[in-house]
Amino acid sequence: MSQSSLTYGDFTLPGEAGYEKLTLELAEKWGADTIRDSDGTQLSPEILDSGKAIYSTLCLVRSVQPWAREHQNQLQQNFLMSLPKIAARKTLTITPLEGYYDEQFVLNVSDNPKRWWQVFDRTTGQEVPKRHWSVNTKRGTVTIAEAVPGHTYTVNFLAFRIWEEISMYNHLTNNWGDREHLAAVDPMQPAVQKVILRFLDGWLDEHAATTVVRLTSMFYNFSWFWGSDHKTLRDRYTDWGDYAMTVSPRALKLFEKRYGYALTSEDFVQGGRYNSTHNPPTARYRDYMDFIHDFVISFGRECIAKIQAAGKKAYVFYDDHWVGVEPSSERFPEFGFDGLIKCVFNAFEVRLCAHAKGNCARELRLHPYLFPTGLKGEPTFAPGGNPTLDAKNFWIDARRGILRAPIDRIGLGGYLSLVEPFPDFQDYIAGVAQEFRRLKALHAGGKPWTAPFKVGVLTAWGDLRAWTCSGHFIKGVELYDVIEALSGLPVDVEFLSLADIAENGVPRGIKTIINCGAAGTAWSGGEHWADPAVEANLTAWVQRGGGLIGIGQPSALAQPGRTFRLAALLGVDQDTGDRLANGKYKFTPVAAGEVDGLGQHFITSDCTQVPVEGAQVHGLHVLDGDTAVLAARGSEPTLTVRAAGKGRSMYAAGFSFTPENTRLLHRALYWTSGYEAKWSDWNTSNVRTECAWFPQAKQLIVINNDGEPQTTTVKPTGARKAVTVDLEAHGIAVLDL
Repeated sequence: MSQSSLTYGDFTLPGEAGYEKLTLELAEKWGADTIRDSDGTQLSPEILDSGKAIYSTLCLVRSVQPWAREHQNQLQQNFLMSLPKIAARKTLTITPLEGYYDEQFVLNVSDNPKRWWQVFDRTTGQEVPKRHWSVNTKRGTVTIAEAVPGHTYTVNFLAFRIWEEISMYNHLTNNWGDREHLAAVDPMQPAVQKVILRFLDGWLDEHAATTVVRLTSMFYNFSWFWGSDHKTLRDRYTDWGDYAMTVSPRALKLFEKRYGYALTSEDFVQGGRYNSTHNPPTARYRDYMDFIHDFVISFGRECIAKIQAAGKKAYVFYDDHWVGVEPSSERFPEFGFDGLIKCVFNAFEVRLCAHAKGNCARELRLHPYLFPTGLKGEPTFAPGGNPTLDAKNFWIDARRGILRAPIDRIGLGGYLSLVEPFPDFQDYIAGVAQEFRRLKALHAGGKPWTAPFKVGVLTAWGDLRAWTCSGHFIKGVELYDVIEALSGLPVDVEFLSLADIAENGVPRGIKTIINCGAAGTAWSGGEHWADPAVEANLTAWVQRGGGLIGIGQPSALAQPGRTFRLAALLGVDQDTGDRLANGKYKFTPVAAGEVDGLGQHFITSDCTQVPVEGAQVHGLHVLDGDTAVLAARGSEPTLTVRAAGKGRSMYAAGFSFTPENTRLLHRALYWTSGYEAKWSDWNTSNVRTECAWFPQAKQLIVINNDGEPQTTTVKPTGARKAVTVDLEAHGIAVLDL
């Protein structure tokens, strides 16, 4: 690989008018072939004429101000649930918007509340008859007659969003002062579609220098309901996959016409939990998702065609208004996008971007964003911040994913002026860009080596929510930690739904299935385990020789005498309080090796401590002496293995993403798949290091995931000798073999 190919190309730089010199100097330093604008910045003629490709950011649903303000009934809206109120007497008055941010929401009383709103007695779970409540449109209140004292009541109501969420976040984060509060129009309204298409025609004419239109993203935002008190409860509800913010009376009418049944507010509110991606989706909600997806593809394709007819490429940003875009769907190629951009904090987000269907460019927007503060308000390019350290930590995590899956481009977003006082940050990004270009070139030559078996991750969602739970990494949700560990391992991974298993069994090539999560969640599976075909097909498959890894509360759906539906395979179950009178098998832990309290086994061979559990599950007990307990918490097993017919299983009470836990999971995949004899092939001896072998290029990449220097040994396949490598902190080595 030539030095010039390492120092130029495949990098998008955020430019900024007023900082032309800095923009062009950093374009040279970072090897940027493209310059982009960001929300709140402009590109000057000097930048536009620099000879670089130009990305221009465009959010179609925020683009038609002040038309949106003049047609407030055309704004996007959604259902909300009021705060619960206890009735003290037979008449109860509720203010639906109490507790919500009044700069984000206003009541929609123009569409008949009696048709679209619902009032519930949450004590009984029954809807209150419409004749027993009324709305005072001037006061914004709902009064319930015939209330039962002591019962709790809520109101499900429609609200317009008068301040679009990302505009609101950027405005408050970056102190935009009196800059206009942007509103988002509802693209399902025919008048809005005409306005957007007319605007797009004019915008394309005005942006002759633009080569790529970076759409933010298409039309609908992820769910983000802000509270009235930003200090104690800013986020009343937020979920990156919930379709709550697509709802309107028009959408509901069109849905009913197509599907033959009507949805209600409660289908979206769900008693206040809404349709969080962490919860198993109902069949009605999946129908609604498909309905919105159809619309977004249809109108989105029309907009994209205009962009491409103007001689420009259309890229979509997968983070803000991505709902309805669904890059993991088989229908994603129907949009005709030229590229997909994903902002990333870590490795599984890299894999999420790479997993998108179809032939389009994949681009990563690296963190930290060039903002004064991060997503949680922590200082970045602000007093007390250390953007270089942040960049290192984010890159080291993301690099694990890039090592495993091909990505076409990387770049940054935000305000370039903020990096001027940080020359060390400027130098570090230059090195990151070179590392990326080297890895991209290796992927171009062919796929890296992977283990001789496939791994399945089993959830209620399956492939539609592959490589994600909902949004960015949240510690304590076990599946986040598991997929973060998996995303950097040399194994092919498929995401399966319980419905897939019930209908078709386990796909060919899968040797081990992981089911991981808390009881009732989409990740463990919840009520989707009620279908006996899921349990039957999985049980038969494991007994024929398949592998099973259960973490947390796998297959949890309580029935008399059993909590885990796959308890017989795992050899472990959970007592949730209904088995206090039943005896529990007294196990003898497997003899400990060098680590006190940890049984000797193939999967624990690299552990120097008892595995970190993450979220803890209590009430665990083994079924019989066929379950080998490798670690325990008092009398409760926390790490076990078991033979199940010709198959094998492992159970862990929890999982946290650490180097040692990642190695334990990696070994567990080999053991449950029956391939432990192949373990030494292309694996590092040091758990803080990882490697990838690119057979076509005959090059071995070894990375150090630690902030201290490390030494590691790699054993290739065949007769090649083992290779020992010394790596500097966070270092990378490229070896020709």
